[in-house]
Amino acid sequence: MTSERPPFRADHVGSLLRPQALLSARDRFANGEISPEELASAEDEAIGSVVAMQESVGLASATDGEFRRASWHMDFIYQLGGVSRTEGNLAVAFRNERETLSFTPSGLAVDGPIHLDHPIFASAFVSLASMVTTAIPKLTIPSPSMVHYRGGRAAIDPNVYPDLDAFWSDLSAAYRDEVAALGDLGCTYLQFDDTSLAYLNDPSQREFIASQGGDPEHQHEIYIKTINDAIAAKPESMSITTHMCRGNFRSSWAAEGSYDFVAEALFGGLNVDGFFLEYDDARSGGFEPLRFVPPGKRVVLGLVTTKRGELEKKDDLKRRIDEASRYVPLDQLCLSPQCGFSSTVEGNVLTYDEEVAKLALVVEVADEVWG
Repeated sequence: MTSERPPFRADHVGSLLRPQALLSARDRFANGEISPEELASAEDEAIGSVVAMQESVGLASATDGEFRRASWHMDFIYQLGGVSRTEGNLAVAFRNERETLSFTPSGLAVDGPIHLDHPIFASAFVSLASMVTTAIPKLTIPSPSMVHYRGGRAAIDPNVYPDLDAFWSDLSAAYRDEVAALGDLGCTYLQFDDTSLAYLNDPSQREFIASQGGDPEHQHEIYIKTINDAIAAKPESMSITTHMCRGNFRSSWAAEGSYDFVAEALFGGLNVDGFFLEYDDARSGGFEPLRFVPPGKRVVLGLVTTKRGELEKKDDLKRRIDEASRYVPLDQLCLSPQCGFSSTVEGNVLTYDEEVAKLALVVEVADEVWG
């Protein structure tokens, strides 16, 4: 395994396309046709194969593709103590060049004090760690921001939290317990996935925050403080990154806008080791906000899209890396796809072979740029 600390010059966000055999096993389990043990066996087989694929293309980190989840965040959030799944669904509008889609996960309610009953995804990490041979096992979890952003103040019982300061305190404490537990299991690469910090760059999203009774001008600052409190006691051996995108559901997105609105507070104030940033098209704006990135932090440029299968050209990627290096030194830059390939179980509209080609391209370009 590499002695370099994450994030790596060639890296990736986390989720990967689910193979059809796993999707079929999940359907059969839902229909009562196979046991939990049989489903777990199907997951193990699929994860073993996808870990081997990541190592074969030369990636220094490997995830389980989030194959044991239905979505990148709700599977985690529902396991926090004090959070319940509600009967109604949330409705999130996504769009692409061709159509508008609706993502309708179950709703959530904070109806008790937030706490950690047990380490979440602990067994998934232990399983992943047992499967890697050359790569560092990487675990992805939703940022604490997402517990709030999905429902806002309306989802938090005022009888439990009449004052939101106590909510933020309990939330960061639960995440501190999670980080400590994962550290005890040997996790050295943890990623907080956070769409909210990218969404808030979109004026329409800030209008939505205001309609919920939130503070659209300062909510990102509250999120940054909560994350910092959550990782304040992280093990020295653990690297923590954050990934920000503007939505990823069946090759569509929910928001747009450059990083300008959050850049100074985010890059200058969030105490993570690296930032995975979506930069695959004009929706993300230019590289100018990177001027706020301080020395010692790495920026993973998400220049390779996961929204479609067409393979990027090496020269185009190198040109954009050069453009970004005008604002943050080349030595602080890395390369990755802009998001996961399958943030939800449905996956994006591209093939497995196209996914592999994109990951291999990231590795090849990184080798040519950084050696």
